[in-house]
Amino acid sequence: MLATREPGGTRIGEAVRRVLLDTGNSGMTGETEALLYAAARSQFTAEVVRPALARGEIVLSDRFLDSSLAYQGFGRGLELDGLRRVNLLATGGLRPDLTVLLDLPAAAAMARLNPDRRDRLEQEGAAFFERVRRGYLELASADPGHYLVVNAEREAEACVSVIWARVGVLLPPEPV
Repeated sequence: MLATREPGGTRIGEAVRRVLLDTGNSGMTGETEALLYAAARSQFTAEVVRPALARGEIVLSDRFLDSSLAYQGFGRGLELDGLRRVNLLATGGLRPDLTVLLDLPAAAAMARLNPDRRDRLEQEGAAFFERVRRGYLELASADPGHYLVVNAEREAEACVSVIWARVGVLLPPEPV
């Protein structure tokens, strides 16, 4: 199993990640942000995800295409169909078998952040994060077969149990 993160996971992706999250880049437009994420995602898909899948590995990533729809689409107000097209180009149409959404009201999520170490996106206000949350929930509602929505206000152990119950059926059986 390969666990990785996005943006990142490659030398180019990590460089793009630094630009995206740098608090000194507060003037970045939503379009620039969306295109940088797509560029990092393209490299990540070509260099990490597709080779791992070709080897028969399971790939876990903390984000993928739907993150752009939620953050840049719903959060920034960019056009969803355009974002989908750019990101489908970036991924060659690759889509996860399952997206796990740890759902938490924006205020509760923001309270969990370290106020002294917030990156450029984490410095956005509660209204932005509520739009992102609503976007994720709308995406999940439109495609429930590809989503598992987990109430992240619950204890961590309860969340893990719910996730493993759903993920377990997707995993190949253990060798005997």
